Amino acid sequence: MSTPTTPATKNHSYFCPCPRGLEIALAEELNEIARQAAPGAVTLKVHNQVPGGVHCSGPLTDAYRINLHSRIASRVLLRLAHASYKNENDIYDLALAQEWESWFHVSHTIRVDVTAIKSPLRSLEFTTLKIKDAICDRFRDQFNERPSVDTGQPDMRIVGFLDAHNFTLYLDTSGEALFKRGWRDETGEAPLRENLAAGLLRTSGWKPGTILFDPMCGSGTILAEAAQILAGIPPGAKRRFGFEKFHDFNPAEWQAVKDAVKPAQLPDHPTIFGSDISGDMVAITRHNLRSAGITFDIPLKQIEAQEVKPPAEAAPDGPTPIMLTNPPYGERIGVRGDSAMPTDEIFTAFFSAFGTTLKQRFAGWSVFLFSADLTLPKLLRLKEARKTPFFNGALECRLFRFDMVAGFNRRPAAQPRQED
Repeated sequence: MSTPTTPATKNHSYFCPCPRGLEIALAEELNEIARQAAPGAVTLKVHNQVPGGVHCSGPLTDAYRINLHSRIASRVLLRLAHASYKNENDIYDLALAQEWESWFHVSHTIRVDVTAIKSPLRSLEFTTLKIKDAICDRFRDQFNERPSVDTGQPDMRIVGFLDAHNFTLYLDTSGEALFKRGWRDETGEAPLRENLAAGLLRTSGWKPGTILFDPMCGSGTILAEAAQILAGIPPGAKRRFGFEKFHDFNPAEWQAVKDAVKPAQLPDHPTIFGSDISGDMVAITRHNLRSAGITFDIPLKQIEAQEVKPPAEAAPDGPTPIMLTNPPYGERIGVRGDSAMPTDEIFTAFFSAFGTTLKQRFAGWSVFLFSADLTLPKLLRLKEARKTPFFNGALECRLFRFDMVAGFNRRPAAQPRQED
């Protein structure tokens, strides 16, 4: 007689959303996470990429691993049901049929979110309400009680996705979004999300042992992500997850997943460096690095980006050093105190000076600048070697790569616009 499967032991399908543009990077990362399991015990299967995420499958322990180790995923959504629909009543019936009581207790609070692409339904708010009603009706029918709704900090997050013909229902195993690593106490204005920063690091080709410099580090997101990778600290090491409140949550299995993490050997000399024009930002970066569990030295300086010099020399036979930064806007651009100059002139003057600094001082470096300004190479007077499209939320951006080879990277005076 076969042993019946439970939610904890059976295989599940997952969808891992991520910032648009990072689907390939996420698929690569998920395959790496799969291979981290004990030899012969690989259960996580990575399937197809779609715009905005990657599909995969495995038992619940694989959801544990992804939540702990993925730097790029935004969430890990466990698929409960998938069916065609014609109206909101079809969606209600599908939600009502799910065995919610096998996943969580009536005393747990819930939140329902719905997204759609080309759905014919008129109101996502009404669809969301129908799913919530179905869950509550299911519990009321069985226990004469219903779970409460908490849109702020719910115990359980339920996610619905609609396309033109089909509806998919997910249970969120992550809880808070995964870019919330649990260490950030202080930020600057509009900080780069941690999973996007991790994706930029991977896209740049940076690996531990390679010199990394962020000359406009802000609150230190890129530096913290790189430092945790260097130290072997998982991104989820300092936070809790939604799956810890599931009925079949297995604390011993979760502890085994965490115990399998081994710290990395650190280099003898600093390889990660940062600077910023703002002393406050440098102080916030130091605080955030400590909160992220970084105990080794990451040299930081308060200096204008136009004035920076290479913080270290690469070994002659070592990897190409990398500069990776997300240039800010507003008052941290240009020379402090020059309030008489219009903002657009400060902006243009800053990037012109910064481009000169790159040409004169960073020969032999690979420079990666992440920006929503698609005219950035023109402002720097440099010709990009590559530009990779990304989305920072709804904002279309590019990661520009400049290979700083002395005498060969000046942008021509007139150049036809290249299409992506």
